[in-house]
Amino acid sequence: MSPVEFEIVRRKLGIIQNALVALDQAEAIDLEAYLRDLWRRKATERFLQEMIEAAADVAAYLLVETGRAAPVDSRSAFTELGNAGVLSAELARALAPAAGLRNRLVHEYDEIDDRIVFEAVGEARALFPRFIAEVEAFLNRAP
Repeated sequence: MSPVEFEIVRRKLGIIQNALVALDQAEAIDLEAYLRDLWRRKATERFLQEMIEAAADVAAYLLVETGRAAPVDSRSAFTELGNAGVLSAELARALAPAAGLRNRLVHEYDEIDDRIVFEAVGEARALFPRFIAEVEAFLNRAP
């Protein structure tokens, strides 16, 4: 990949990093306070959505740029990135369900369970820094 292509990936990683920082606000309060605060709930949903979309974009981009087929959906983008050795298989499996959360947030397939979203913040704050680190490690190994 060229330096320009690295910058595309790193710009998306920056979106993830910014969302992680913003999500500190959601974890700074307890569940009951979170449930009472409409603005915080909606902001949390949006930051989670942006983070998951940016990570799925990175995954799809890296798959295509490394000569693999474009993923059929966001879930498979994460699992295929694990199969390609860019992410650890364990991290890829752990991230894959995030695609379902993103779809529920965007398309409102079901009523959004604010408790699940609140719990997802902790999971995201544990998983997405690892995603950033593993993608950066891959970029540093790339010719």
